[in-house]
Amino acid sequence: MRTVRQLLEGKKPGVVTIDAGELVRTAIQLMADHYIGALPVLEGGRLAGIVSERDYARKVVLMGHKSTETTVGTIMSAPVIHVGLAQTINECMQLMTEKRIRHLPVVEDEKLIGVISIGDCVKAVIDEQKHEIEDLRRYITG
Repeated sequence: MRTVRQLLEGKKPGVVTIDAGELVRTAIQLMADHYIGALPVLEGGRLAGIVSERDYARKVVLMGHKSTETTVGTIMSAPVIHVGLAQTINECMQLMTEKRIRHLPVVEDEKLIGVISIGDCVKAVIDEQKHEIEDLRRYITG
């Protein structure tokens, strides 16, 4: 089974983040610009939380707040559930399922390395299954 390290090697380098003091409107614009559903939130350069489209819908829209007046830090999910580079994709999928989350920041030595999504994990599993099926076909046909 592939690890988080292997999964990140196949993704574009870099992580789009936002500071906790920024406005929610800025976070939503960043997510739209980068076609992502969540942003790691930093405070003093350290991972402090994560803000997602779900946070926006539940904590801004439904509560009647304004995205141009509300800071990311007030709606972010914290503490952050995160994983390390050595964890397997299956472990990540199990964690996401149990915690009902779709994005996992990847942290190594207290440094944010990347973010993986449930979509990334599903794609990795499908790719692995395709390779296994092809290997079995070659084995059977000799």
